[in-house]
Amino acid sequence: MAAIAVFVPPYLIVIAGAPYYRRFAKNLQVKAFVQGVTATAVGAIAGAAFILGKRSLIDVTTILIAVATFALLHFKKIPEPLLILVAGVVGLLLFKG
Repeated sequence: MAAIAVFVPPYLIVIAGAPYYRRFAKNLQVKAFVQGVTATAVGAIAGAAFILGKRSLIDVTTILIAVATFALLHFKKIPEPLLILVAGVVGLLLFKG
């Protein structure tokens, strides 16, 4: 239910607004607004990632998992869901106890 409550409203807004996209796509004020919203979203995501990292990277093992994950994402282009699943399994195997 939580996932539905989070993802359905934006989906419906995008679907409802799609026919009007071409009309407003070249409007300078709309472009400026979208750039501001994009910058805000990037800042919010970066802040959340910093806080989660600060609380999650608590020892050498978790730091190594994070570094390996970043390296695999950067150099191997492994799909993120697969990488999350594998990192979760590694975490379970290392920290079951």
